[in-house]
Amino acid sequence: MCGRFANDAKTDELIREYVAEGGDPEDWVKSWAGAYSIAPTEDAPIVRDRGAGRVLEVVRWDWQKPANRPRGGPIINARMEKLGQGFWAPAFSAARCIVPMRGYFEWTGDKTPKTPHFLHGDGLLSAAGLTWSMELPTGEKTRCFVVITREARDASGQVHDRMPAFLTPDTWDAWLSPEKLTGDRKAETLAMLEHTSGHVASTIREHVVDRKVSNSRTVDPADPTLLDPVA
Repeated sequence: MCGRFANDAKTDELIREYVAEGGDPEDWVKSWAGAYSIAPTEDAPIVRDRGAGRVLEVVRWDWQKPANRPRGGPIINARMEKLGQGFWAPAFSAARCIVPMRGYFEWTGDKTPKTPHFLHGDGLLSAAGLTWSMELPTGEKTRCFVVITREARDASGQVHDRMPAFLTPDTWDAWLSPEKLTGDRKAETLAMLEHTSGHVASTIREHVVDRKVSNSRTVDPADPTLLDPVA
């Protein structure tokens, strides 16, 4: 599960990390100033390759609901175990992306208020994602994304049973390849994701943060203390 994440990286940092030197994002991406708490249906940067190299885009964290699931909360995650066939197969085959994040939040406890934890590495993490277009209730079309999740391991597994599936830099090009996956390449790509996400999972650390991060309606996403550890 990834129900909230942080990406405080500015546009220039994202360019240095993910886009070739001299890369110029769209004008509407340049205003990205980072956020310490990004909630479902909010906008966040993704990285994808449409055939001319990596580009940055700011898109909606959400997904078009299938006809048999008209109600309920937004779809924000895709299980790695279900990518190869069914609902997620078209996007997995042809529309993969990277979701940069400083880390993500999970909660523990049986009663409210639950205890929020921030799970992170030493720098930006590269979550595997899928991107597509969806129709909003207004009828407007917009680009969207989901975060791919896997069974949690190590520190992540102590907090929740699911975690984002992360990529390492040496797998970015293979994951972002605009070439459509067919046949054995689907299995090979899933095996790559299983391997690299397991490696990154072993580097994740966690600490408890202030409960103010739990209220998405009142929290200030520009507040850097959202990531600070509390006793």
